[in-house]
Amino acid sequence: MRIRRVLLLILCISAFTFLSDNVSGQRPAAAKTVEISSTQAEYEVGQHVKFSAAAKDETGKTLNEKPARWFAAPFDLAAIDEDGLASFYQPGEVTIGVFVAGKPFLKKIKVNAAIPSKVEIEPVGSPVVVGGTMPLLATALLANGDPRRDATITWSSSNPRVATVDAAGVVTGVAPGSAIIRAVSGSAMGTLSLTIVENTVTSLSLAPATSSVATGDVVHFKATASGGSFTPRWAVNGNGATVDASGGFVADQPGTYLVTASIGNHTAAASVVVRPRNAERSIEIIGRVKLKDVQAAEEWIIGNYAYLSTISDHFLVYDISDPANPKLTDKVKVDARLINDISTTPDGKVLVISRESASSRKNGIAFYDTSDPAHPKLISDYTATVSGGVHSAFVDSHYVYLTDDATGSMRVIDFGDVKNPKEVARWEVNNEVANSVKTDEGVEIHGRYLHDLQVKDGLAYLAYWRDGLVILDVGKGLKGGSPENPKLVSQLHFNHNELYGNGWLAGTHSVFRYKNYVFVGDEVFPAIFDIHAKPRIPVRGIVHVVDVSEIEQPRKVAEYPVPEAGAHNMWVDNDILYMGYYSGGGRVLDVSGELRGDLYRQGREMGRLWTGDDEGFRSNQPFCWGAQPHKGLVYFNDLNSGMWIVKVGPQIDKGSTTSPGN
Repeated sequence: MRIRRVLLLILCISAFTFLSDNVSGQRPAAAKTVEISSTQAEYEVGQHVKFSAAAKDETGKTLNEKPARWFAAPFDLAAIDEDGLASFYQPGEVTIGVFVAGKPFLKKIKVNAAIPSKVEIEPVGSPVVVGGTMPLLATALLANGDPRRDATITWSSSNPRVATVDAAGVVTGVAPGSAIIRAVSGSAMGTLSLTIVENTVTSLSLAPATSSVATGDVVHFKATASGGSFTPRWAVNGNGATVDASGGFVADQPGTYLVTASIGNHTAAASVVVRPRNAERSIEIIGRVKLKDVQAAEEWIIGNYAYLSTISDHFLVYDISDPANPKLTDKVKVDARLINDISTTPDGKVLVISRESASSRKNGIAFYDTSDPAHPKLISDYTATVSGGVHSAFVDSHYVYLTDDATGSMRVIDFGDVKNPKEVARWEVNNEVANSVKTDEGVEIHGRYLHDLQVKDGLAYLAYWRDGLVILDVGKGLKGGSPENPKLVSQLHFNHNELYGNGWLAGTHSVFRYKNYVFVGDEVFPAIFDIHAKPRIPVRGIVHVVDVSEIEQPRKVAEYPVPEAGAHNMWVDNDILYMGYYSGGGRVLDVSGELRGDLYRQGREMGRLWTGDDEGFRSNQPFCWGAQPHKGLVYFNDLNSGMWIVKVGPQIDKGSTTSPGN
């Protein structure tokens, strides 16, 4: 973990907290103001800019006070070294700060997005007919692969006598022939070759002609044309439903919809009646682990025991043989200020924890013998290449895949010999703007941050913060990869600045593979906050649903955005997603069937658990971290209030007076 950049990086996203004490042992400040300046007024991603600081007293006289320490926030947008040289990694609003004579001084600057390096136009499945129209989709991409959807795109046709294209990218077939359609954004350009043919269609029909479904159900319409095979243009009335270029219809809201397909002057229509999903279930609280003076972090439930890590120097062990009355069996002391990940091997014999902010500055991971599950005993630890801190770790067979805070890389540790674990692989995303920055803690890599990972069936899914979702072959056989030699399979980028705007620390945070989907959660915090303070911390963040049926071409198909809260950790089992949605408490979501559209608006939520407690760390403020189903119950862990053990009941009868929740 990048511990003291004047901002203490803590919590699951290495958040910032001011440290104004013990700054080089300086005397009380005489400085009234400090002017932070540079030789430039505008800043762009990829630049390196030198800042200076001039201190003045109450009369405006310049003082001979030198900067003691520089810092920049959010840490994923910028970094600054001990000499005031700043590096910019992402667009947005950046706070440049400096400590002079023990006092912090701040300056906000704007970092502009890089210009697009290329434009991609989505291909069309068949020729366009004379007199027909076809909307094209173009995306401007930055050099790192991030989409820039705010970029202006200008369309043109190489042969308007054959095909025209308007400002929205809608092509109209004029005469038989070929034309090249161009989409330009700045100096970047994408092209698409189109063929225009005579319209030989004599009739057009749709199947099914009518449908009755629930919100969130997908209907695949098929257009059949007599006299030719062409891709139709699809449309649906109203704003509560969508239909894609393949004829896939989904409604987020109940109602009656009309779906149409058009080829030239031929049009066919079909109707869909959409009813409410009515997915609600009852939530019954079975038991509690109440915490007040310590903040909970991760949980791991196995057998009759629950292991709970903390944002502190210990983890807790509970006997849950009687879920209604969990009993504390051990409090295991650890040299760390944050014990984040905690899990065991599938047989429950070895427990693994990750450590950050150790007093010895040797963080890494530690292995415990759980032969007696109530009282784990330390076997060994591994710090050699990850002393800077490990935020997340995933156990697969006799390997631990973990995140290295100091370098933003993934490390693979073989603990086949648990007393002598060893690193067998390192992998990191290719990030052109990441660089080495010298700090008080040494040389660190900034601009690249790996937050979470999961390994399943020989594939590793990495939540690579601003670099999005990364998928690696670690034994699947797709690219010849193995745990000792991970190989890149694919990557999906998100533009978090466009998603959440300025002033937020935001990135791809958590991953969970289930069936043909990867659920990808964003975490979004203020640029600067104190996790240990009592006031409420505002949070944001949604869950992206990514279809990986074609593993080398992952594509987002749906999302789960809870408007009043921020996503955190999730677990999916038996077509139900359980997750901590921070200030939104615990959530239970129906993820059965094909997933498209807005899962929140579709009414797929089965239940909500308010995890606030009057006697919690923050009084009556939920900050639900995650969830895990186990033996017919669900264990929700909340940073402010501890652990909640609940039972999800049957579907609620709309005719009854019972309400979901607690």
